[in-house]
Amino acid sequence: MRTFLGVLLMAALLVLYLWAAFYQGIILISTGVPVAVVMGYALIVLPLVGAWGLWRELAFGFTTSKLVKILQAEGALPGQEIRHRPSGRPLREDADKEFPRFAAAVEKDPESWRAWFELGMAYDASGDRKRARHAIRTAISLHKANPA
Repeated sequence: MRTFLGVLLMAALLVLYLWAAFYQGIILISTGVPVAVVMGYALIVLPLVGAWGLWRELAFGFTTSKLVKILQAEGALPGQEIRHRPSGRPLREDADKEFPRFAAAVEKDPESWRAWFELGMAYDASGDRKRARHAIRTAISLHKANPA
């Protein structure tokens, strides 16, 4: 719940910032000065791109939370066998030892969202955030295509 409130607060602050930038863009365009008009259009485009990015990240987070809840209900949430630091982050050496098992599960069943999600969690535990996000996005796509 605390994480959710933090995300909500940061999203609200970003929306406020994007609105302020958009508003300043409108003001610059209304001056009629060519340089200010160009800057104004840039200040309108940038908040639109920022809003799209915010929406994409929030959708990713909410969908990931949904998949976590499904796995928790099934008692199949990965990472329970890996030791963790007091901060809650997994010990990388333990995660690296478990990684081949998750990679093999994806090779065995590449259409399983559960296998891809577990692989994403394994990548994250091993410190590879880029591949973790890619694997979890694949899991989300597979889950949307076949929620069963």
